[in-house]
Amino acid sequence: MFPLSVEAYHVLGEAGILPENTELLYGVVYTKMPKSPIHEAIIARLMEAFQKQGWWVRSGGPITCVDSEPEPDVSVVPGSREEYTRQHPRTAEFVGEVCVTSYEYDRSKLRAYAVANVKEVWLVVWPEKRVEIYRNPVNGAFAEKTVVGPGGSVRSEAFPEVTVELEPLFRE
Repeated sequence: MFPLSVEAYHVLGEAGILPENTELLYGVVYTKMPKSPIHEAIIARLMEAFQKQGWWVRSGGPITCVDSEPEPDVSVVPGSREEYTRQHPRTAEFVGEVCVTSYEYDRSKLRAYAVANVKEVWLVVWPEKRVEIYRNPVNGAFAEKTVVGPGGSVRSEAFPEVTVELEPLFRE
């Protein structure tokens, strides 16, 4: 099997050859898992925390990387919507991945986000009620990792105005 380029992935998608709900990671096409109700609730809560500040907050929007095109659960990208009418963003200020049953898969995206110089990534880990925060991308990896929870709050360094309380975030 040969790795698929981002360009080939786009061509196959536009031709209708790829199935729905796929994502390109490191040249391999993966089928995304269905989203549970709690997964969607946590995404909505994260989006609300960032939307209050007036930024463009996206859910499931692709980020084009060197050999990947992940579709994070939540992202805040630089610039305006109008800047992305011809191509997807190539980086983000913030990415949030909600991990209900997909922890290892979502964790595997970290290298793609680091290569794309995403400033801050939160892995929101539902079963353990914790958030793993990754910052400072350097040479395809994040130089800083912090774990918060259960309980407490998480403050974004990329957006210092945003603090998320973990108890309401994980509420069923």
